[in-house]
Amino acid sequence: MSLGAVDLLELTAELVDIASVSHDEARVATFVATLLGDADHLETTRIGHNIISRTSLGRPRRLLVAGHLDTVPPNGNERAVVDGDRCSGLGAADMKGGVAVMVDLARRVVEPSVDVTYIWYACEEVEQRYSGLIEIEATRADLLLADAAVLVEPTSAVVEAGCQGMLRVAVELRGERAHTARSWMGVNAIHRLGRLLDCVDGFEQRRPVIDGCEYRESLQAVRVEGGVANNVVPDQVRLLLNHRYSPDRTRDQAFAALRELIAPAIDAGLW
Repeated sequence: MSLGAVDLLELTAELVDIASVSHDEARVATFVATLLGDADHLETTRIGHNIISRTSLGRPRRLLVAGHLDTVPPNGNERAVVDGDRCSGLGAADMKGGVAVMVDLARRVVEPSVDVTYIWYACEEVEQRYSGLIEIEATRADLLLADAAVLVEPTSAVVEAGCQGMLRVAVELRGERAHTARSWMGVNAIHRLGRLLDCVDGFEQRRPVIDGCEYRESLQAVRVEGGVANNVVPDQVRLLLNHRYSPDRTRDQAFAALRELIAPAIDAGLW
């Protein structure tokens, strides 16, 4: 079977309709494996919720094409919506559209000019330690061997160098609990976020050029937790920051720069 453009759209919608929030990829992995089941030119292996399909044509080079099966949690967008030639819904762009394209390529291109390894893997949207790629490496590291790799993330068909680092940093600010009827007796930890968020908002985006590729760093507050009750001055608040840094910095250097940025809003001993 060869999947054309219309079929790709329908396949993307089918994939979107299969819930696969991180750690819950079993059904979508089975679906992809079934689509590849009659492709005799492929050697298909399943490791956990990861699907690996390979050609073995004796080519001098091997290309690895990879994409993840999981999505972030839903936000009222659980079902696919097809409007003309567009499909929207949870994970449609990131990255079940790419998963559909990979399935089509794997099935249709029987004799590629290079040997190809296709990998559909689990748990990309969560902590690295859960990544399906790590699970594959621990079980069958040989399946990851290749001369080059392409990740089919959504870039509007533009080739990008995808090797940014990422930091998740939790900042905890403390105050002193009190009843709101006697609020002057306490210190509101949530109110202390104002200065911290000003620091984050003032982040100056670095855009270094490395080997001809421009990288754009970013810093975003992505989650906040705090509060005790509706009539209590909160004595604690926790802000989670997501920092994407370019490969000209190590993790420690990126963390040091971030710490320096928010230092004016942090009192000693509150990290």
